[in-house]
Amino acid sequence: MAYQEEEQVRLRRQRSKQAIALAMQGRWREAVAANEDIIASFPGDVDAYNRLGRAHIELGEYALAKEAYARAMELDPYNIIAQKNLQRLSYLGEEAGEADDSDQVEPQHFIEETGKTGVVALYHLAPLAVLARMGAGDRVYLKVDGAGLNVESGHGEHVGQVEPKHGQRLIKLMDGGNQYSAAIVSVGEERVTVLIREIYQDPSQSGQLSFPPRGTDSLRPYLSDKILRRELEQIETLADESVDMDDSGVD
Repeated sequence: MAYQEEEQVRLRRQRSKQAIALAMQGRWREAVAANEDIIASFPGDVDAYNRLGRAHIELGEYALAKEAYARAMELDPYNIIAQKNLQRLSYLGEEAGEADDSDQVEPQHFIEETGKTGVVALYHLAPLAVLARMGAGDRVYLKVDGAGLNVESGHGEHVGQVEPKHGQRLIKLMDGGNQYSAAIVSVGEERVTVLIREIYQDPSQSGQLSFPPRGTDSLRPYLSDKILRRELEQIETLADESVDMDDSGVD
């Protein structure tokens, strides 16, 4: 009996890893099938319903996403992930009509590189209807607007503005020839965080750190891709939330 239980736990963990891997690769239709397969064997798996909801959101199938998150809430009435996403879906309407074509960055984007990567909080945020379409891992773009550094979606929509103390430094480096990529880390109604990575340093900027180690109250290096994986397993958790990775089934 004990062996059978252990085998079930192993199988469930293996399937969960496969479902997470599909999501990490943006293979959302396959992710739907993978999570539905898990649910067929383990109907009480709340995380599988959360992952299923995320996959349906990415495919623009909002009604199906609501069903998945509602089921997660039935199983766990206090599940913060399902709660947040049902609220998010309330801003998106019933159905998108087509798959979400947002561009996802590779997990390697989130690996720390001292002095070249940093997480910044945005202000002057976009309306909730715009933020609701954003998710962890979505690629965004930096646009200089006078003295401000704006963050825009792949569709050119304003997402927010980088805090001046960080934005002004990055603008100077960009004016000097540096290039940067950026991606969403977390999205909430009142807080959005973005990871910015230096991808090219102009020779004229040699020795200039994009993200100095001091004054990191809202700017800190991203430690690894584990939190992104956690985001894909438990949707829209805050980037600075303390989580127990031992229980997540993620290596």
